[in-house]
Amino acid sequence: MLNQNKTPLLDALKANTARPHAPFYTPGHKQGEGISQPLADLLGKAVFRADLTELADLDNLFAPQGVIQEAQQLAAAAFGASQTWFLVNGSTCGIEAAILATCGTGDKIILPRNVHSSAIAGLILSGAIPIFLNPEYDPVLDIAHSITPNAVESALQQHPDAKAVLTVYPTYYGVCGNLSAIANITHQYNIPLLVDEAHGAHFAFHPELPTPALAADADLSVQSIHKVLGAMTQASMLHIQGDRIDGDRISKALQLVQSTSPSYLLLASLDAARQQMALHGKMLMSRTLQLADEARTRIGQIPGLSVLEMPRLGESPGFVALDKTRLTVTVSGLGLTGFEADEILDEKFAVTAEFASLQHLTFIISLGNTSADIEQLAQGFTILAKEYRRTNLTLNKNIWKNVVSKVSHPLHFSPREAFFAVSETLPFAQTSDRICAEIICPYPPGIPVLMPGEVITKPVLDYLQQIQAMGGFISGCNDTNLKTLKVVK
Repeated sequence: MLNQNKTPLLDALKANTARPHAPFYTPGHKQGEGISQPLADLLGKAVFRADLTELADLDNLFAPQGVIQEAQQLAAAAFGASQTWFLVNGSTCGIEAAILATCGTGDKIILPRNVHSSAIAGLILSGAIPIFLNPEYDPVLDIAHSITPNAVESALQQHPDAKAVLTVYPTYYGVCGNLSAIANITHQYNIPLLVDEAHGAHFAFHPELPTPALAADADLSVQSIHKVLGAMTQASMLHIQGDRIDGDRISKALQLVQSTSPSYLLLASLDAARQQMALHGKMLMSRTLQLADEARTRIGQIPGLSVLEMPRLGESPGFVALDKTRLTVTVSGLGLTGFEADEILDEKFAVTAEFASLQHLTFIISLGNTSADIEQLAQGFTILAKEYRRTNLTLNKNIWKNVVSKVSHPLHFSPREAFFAVSETLPFAQTSDRICAEIICPYPPGIPVLMPGEVITKPVLDYLQQIQAMGGFISGCNDTNLKTLKVVK
């Protein structure tokens, strides 16, 4: 049994940091000696002494045989995988590699329409053909949940030649679908289930959290260790189990999408975060859940506000579990949009949400939060409800449903074909019924509303304009002001 007290990569980095020597290798700042003074004043010199390259004692990320290999083996044991890869380009590169490793040009992959933009990038890179499924939609809350087992089964009956199924678990709102049932259906066709588990890295460490993807029989999981655990931003992991996915193909795919100059600060933070959770995960998650419960209770009692909770048993097949550390507050009852409430809370009460949407604010409560944070959050909402309430808020609550419903129509081109096609830029209002040539998504959460190859429709244009008018930010496209869009010529 592996010793989870160990931090082999962190220890090797510490030893190399302390070793006196004359450095004639990258990076150019030479352990902080050449760093600019303002940056040194902000971060201190110690961090730059640890900013090293792939020295002999520090192993090689693409061909690990030493401390990186040992650190990844420890991580696999801690997270329940048969093999784990450290990622320094975020979960984005993990999702891209998962698609590249399982699908080639022209291969079909089944996935929800509310995937992250990284999955669309994976489609463009691989040339795979998406078979999109509509996620279950809550018209009252205006929130898309998970795809359902029935939808996956129907899609596989129509496309038995699909090479993989990819799903999002949990969603940005902390909602989990019935992953075990989806895995069972997928495996009946002897193809792998790939899971974007970017926001679920903590699930393995407490029984009151949703079932981890691997424990639900997924074949591959990509987790952002930095999003909810103690790693540095951009530090993620890719895990596999079973024999449906070739580990060598994963390694080769990662060489295409990861930097050849990996940050050892990020790698060491993954090693340290794994040790922290392996040794103290249940205690840390118990405390985090207590803080989340306190926040849910206090905010849920404020008139005009409500928090996202589990539906009644069997009521929603796309919503069978909820990550209680993810807090979504509906603010439209105050006559405010989520964007307006976000701005007030941030500027007036120094409370900053993870993201805002038309009716909601979503907050991540993690092992790094404190009781003082929860008090500040609850007080901010209390004052918001008393002093900033408006009489009414008129929203087209079904506009996102109109956007989601369009994906039942096939793509005119594959994402790869459209991405590399000759394009032209047109005024926004003149693009209806044209074929999109770029990825366009409100951010966060980075879920594309339009992608290369899709026909641009009037509901989509209306939705994007409404998001922008309400204070949302549009990313992915050349013109983030939405004056123009790129279309296939």
